[in-house]
Formats: sequence, C-alpha cells, structure tokens
Amino acid sequence: MADPLHDQGMAVRRTVLGDAHVDRAQSRTTEFDAPFQEFITRGAWGGVWTRPQLTHRERSMLTIALLAALGHHEELAMHIRATANTGASPEDIREALLHVAVYAGVPAANAAFAIAKQVYAERKGPDDREETK
Repeated sequence: MADPLHDQGMAVRRTVLGDAHVDRAQSRTTEFDAPFQEFITRGAWGGVWTRPQLTHRERSMLTIALLAALGHHEELAMHIRATANTGASPEDIREALLHVAVYAGVPAANAAFAIAKQVYAERKGPDDREETK
C-alpha cells in the first residue's frame, strides 16, 4: 500500500542529505531500528520538512542551530554537509551559530564552529585547505 507521507519524506530526505547518505542509512537498517527509520522518514522529513512555510535553506539553518545548541555533534556535521543541497551558505551557518552563542552559550557555539570548519575544510579537499589557528 502506498504511503504518501513516507514517499514525500523519503524524497525530501534524499534531496537534503543526498542519495548516498540515505542509501547507507537504509542498508544499515535492521529489524530493531526499522521503526525508528520509518518514524524519522514520515515524521521529520515527511511531516515537517515538506511543509511549505519554510524553505529547505531556512529549515537547514534552524536545524543546525538546534543541533548545535543541544550538542548533537554527529547530526550537526551531517546537516552542515547537507547545506551543499539546501542552499544554506557558510555565511548563513555562521550567522546561525552566532545566534547559538547568544541564546545557547558560547561553549555550544564554539564546538559547532569547530565542526563547521572541519566540514568546510573536508569539502574543499586536502589540496585546497586553508590553515586554521
């Protein structure tokens, strides 16, 4: 039976995170975590990310700020990588992380800036990395 919420959620999930990421996640799904994968596909991606009130760029910035504020570093790095697909620029992310510093604390923002710098350095490739201090 077709499930439009799942199908829409999977389409947005693939658009934002990329096919390779979603395929890896799907290939690692077990009987144990299959209900969780279904929940995030339907709930987060199908129920929230498909809503028309915010763009993927805006949702990306909100998600990054929230993950940074809560200290969810692995998810934060994943969503910073996904900005290549959402249209959120490094400048957008910098501004979101400045908000994190004010409203969630400097240590949370400091950690998030370090993660963002690492992701952007990886994106440039080893031959194009700028030195950081």
